[in-house]
Amino acid sequence: MLGHLLLPEIRELIRSGDFSVLHYALRELTAPDLAELINEVPAGDKAVLFRLAPRSLAGETFEHLELTDQEELLRAFGERETADILNVMSPDDRTQLLEELPAEATRRLLTLLSPEEMQVAKTLLGYPEDSIGRRMTPDYVAIRSDLNVEQTLSHVRRFGRASETLDVLYVVDEQGHLEDDLQTRELLVAPLDKPIADLMSNEVVSLMATDDQETAVTAFKKYGATALPVTDSQGKLLGIVTVDDVLHVAEEEATEDIHKLGGLEALDMPYMATPFLEMVRKRAGWLVILFVGELFTATAMTHFADEQKRAAVLGFFVPLIISSGGNSGSQAASLMIRALALGEVGLIDWWRVVRRELASGVALGSILGILGFLRITIWSQFSTVYGEHWFLVAVAIAFSLVGVVLWGTISGSMLPFILKRLGADPATSSAPFVATLVDVTGLIIYFTVASIILRGTLL
Repeated sequence: MLGHLLLPEIRELIRSGDFSVLHYALRELTAPDLAELINEVPAGDKAVLFRLAPRSLAGETFEHLELTDQEELLRAFGERETADILNVMSPDDRTQLLEELPAEATRRLLTLLSPEEMQVAKTLLGYPEDSIGRRMTPDYVAIRSDLNVEQTLSHVRRFGRASETLDVLYVVDEQGHLEDDLQTRELLVAPLDKPIADLMSNEVVSLMATDDQETAVTAFKKYGATALPVTDSQGKLLGIVTVDDVLHVAEEEATEDIHKLGGLEALDMPYMATPFLEMVRKRAGWLVILFVGELFTATAMTHFADEQKRAAVLGFFVPLIISSGGNSGSQAASLMIRALALGEVGLIDWWRVVRRELASGVALGSILGILGFLRITIWSQFSTVYGEHWFLVAVAIAFSLVGVVLWGTISGSMLPFILKRLGADPATSSAPFVATLVDVTGLIIYFTVASIILRGTLL
């Protein structure tokens, strides 16, 4: 908000070359505000703003910038400036930047780090992609259970400045194995001579470094934590994950799912920063697949060409039938994808979902069927467009809608389960994909029902 308010003044100060006033003005900004401001100004002014900001503010601001702005600034900086920034960045944010860069650029930037920071960076980059290990930071405060509260507070004052957060302290044994975590407020209200061992509950919740980062999202939501410890398979404390990193993960996963639900590959960069050819490639793949799928709809139509010739009235309702089935399937798919993502249902619940969607499909299909029946019945009182057998046509449409909507709900709800069982992302069963599938099968249901009901009259 503040960045938008200052933008005209900032641009004027840059144009006039009044850098002393600009330097003073930037000191009044917080890191998120300065990051927002840098994002708004033209490319040539980004480096100017960054260099004029106080060094401590600049280092914190860099972590708040979008990846594209970070890369742009690094290209504008010399090696010394780049080294200064990379060495003061928090390890988790630095890892996120390095993993997105080309391999050659990552290798070059690693050489600019101090020996200690290089070791940290290589360790974090060594964990699997999208794992919790790449999101953690080794900057935390660890204490021993044989200290008392006064000794612990002295330890925090001495070593806490470099910690990512001081909300939680971690109790470890001599080998570094995690024993417990303590909220700082517990220490502040406890007697100074009280042993740490007496404050421990030994009910610590931790994450595994090799787990998928979505596990962290679930854990933070479940326990309402601001930070959670990360351990190896032996229980040794490796680092911590903080809630701000988990919010980034949640945003990335939600964005990816939304893109897949829309029938395209997830974008790796913001929309405006995505190159044109990359955007076309991401969208063309699914469009081609869906187009090929819709070709089967044309095949199904030709298979029932005789029925359409003898009862042209059936063609009037083809868009109605296939859209109703596709819409119901898309609804069911969206509900199941989200429910699976939130852990509201699991693979073991598939039969319960089938029974629920069977009832839902019949109910929803009946609602649409009644509306379709009434539409034809009322219209036929004033028009002969549906012919002398309008009643049977209305019945055929009504039963077809029940069948197609029922099939759509079952297909849409089960596809995410099938994909998850096969190890794929349930969001891949996007709404367009489900709609295309139900379009083809819906036509078969429609003409089959119509052939049975209208046999001996129109057919």
